[in-house]
Amino acid sequence: MAANDYYNTAHGQQHGTTSQFGKSDSPPSPLPSNQTPYSSAPSPFDDNRYYNTPNSSGALGGYPSHSNTSYQGAQQDPFTDHNAIPLHSKPKMDGHGHKHDDDSSPIRYQVDEEGGVRRRKSKKKKGWFQGRVTWVVYILTTVQVGVFVGELIKNGMLTGTPIQTKPNFNIMIGPSPYVLVNMGARFTPCMHNINSTISNKVQSWPCPNTTSLDPKSISCSLSEFCGMGGVPDQSDVKSFNDRSHEPNQWWRFIVPIFLHAGIIHIAFNMLLQLTLGRDMEKEIGPLRFTLVYFSAGIFGFILGGNYAAEGLSSVGASGSLFGILALVLLDLLYTWSTRRSPVKDLLFLLLDIAIAFVLGLLPGLDNFSHIGGFLMGIVLGVCLLHSPQALRERIGNDEPPYATVDTQPLAPTGNAATQKLSMFAKAPVGFFKGRKPLWWAWWLVRAGGLVCVFIAFILLLRNFYEWRNTCSWCKHLTCLPIETGGVKWCDMGGLNLSRTDPSPRNPAMFLL
Repeated sequence: MAANDYYNTAHGQQHGTTSQFGKSDSPPSPLPSNQTPYSSAPSPFDDNRYYNTPNSSGALGGYPSHSNTSYQGAQQDPFTDHNAIPLHSKPKMDGHGHKHDDDSSPIRYQVDEEGGVRRRKSKKKKGWFQGRVTWVVYILTTVQVGVFVGELIKNGMLTGTPIQTKPNFNIMIGPSPYVLVNMGARFTPCMHNINSTISNKVQSWPCPNTTSLDPKSISCSLSEFCGMGGVPDQSDVKSFNDRSHEPNQWWRFIVPIFLHAGIIHIAFNMLLQLTLGRDMEKEIGPLRFTLVYFSAGIFGFILGGNYAAEGLSSVGASGSLFGILALVLLDLLYTWSTRRSPVKDLLFLLLDIAIAFVLGLLPGLDNFSHIGGFLMGIVLGVCLLHSPQALRERIGNDEPPYATVDTQPLAPTGNAATQKLSMFAKAPVGFFKGRKPLWWAWWLVRAGGLVCVFIAFILLLRNFYEWRNTCSWCKHLTCLPIETGGVKWCDMGGLNLSRTDPSPRNPAMFLL
């Protein structure tokens, strides 16, 4: 129909008749003096003529005017349907005069050999570095892999092999636990006084180069075993409350995040970190991601330091990654109504979390880090992420839209955050005007969560260094009531090593 209208219109212009719509088709106004005469009936398929058709919804609507041979504003695109609904918005112009499609990729024009104009679209950046670059994840991964290589090198220098083969084979395919303790694993005797040391039940410790269960190989002092600058000599300390020679390597709550027990251990952690970790950093930004990552990891090690056996050592970024898993769970719950299959996503996520917690009950894994990291991730997620979509609809859109992973950022950009801070600084009272009671209740919950996190950190640290309150049943959170080879899993990690009566089966269980 559009083509027929065109030819009828052209014919009417030549003969001065009236179109089928009842409107007079008067001849066009005279051409400006600086333009070339324009043919009254050009072919719509002429490749050498392009029209400036801002109202066009067809293919020709996106082309620019071509030199001075086009008559701008005199005639519309013959294929334009003014009653049609546009399929998409018109391309945008940038500061350099280039048009952009909806994906914001610049469109450039080239003139071919025959004088025609071709549209060339620049390639969109795809691949591993697509979108926002997740520098925090890349830096953490690089450091952790580098530290693991250093573990293998040090184990090879001390024991003769990069991985532990004597006295037992490390099923994680990694260094000896004694080497890991010497490099900064969380190990309670290196951090504060313990009853076994003060009462002289443990007088000698394994050396970092230990490869045998022979009691003669257990001949190092606690300072030599701990390394990292050593700890004070406690041979003359008789009272548990005497803090004059107390070890205080507090950094063992932080350093273990960068240590791993073996190739299998670091491979699983880095796989999760480079997938879910990258996606979450893209959505919430590097600052929030870093805060949750380290807070979850440190809180997990503090929880284990309070309630795990004194002879157990712990390494790995599992606590930090469980905090990220908690954020993914919150993201799912916050956007439940917009998901295609939320029940399916929830079941898969809960299954992954359950499997990880069950594996944490096996010897060699620290489930306290998993539990502590997950709890910290949940609390910080509620405090730091945007409000759930359903809640925002009830209290008003006072925040940027919450988006699921792989869509829009959950955190405002730098410019948006700066504008919000400047507006709040200029009118702090206006920020709270007109807020609904539900808004106040939700922000009270978020503020209460931050207070609870702060109090939990303080209480656990005070208990670790001063009160020393223990929990008799808490050990079952990280072990199963199973006995193998005459040793109960929940009794592993007890320090019963001495010069006079060393136990060949359990000299000191330094599990990871």
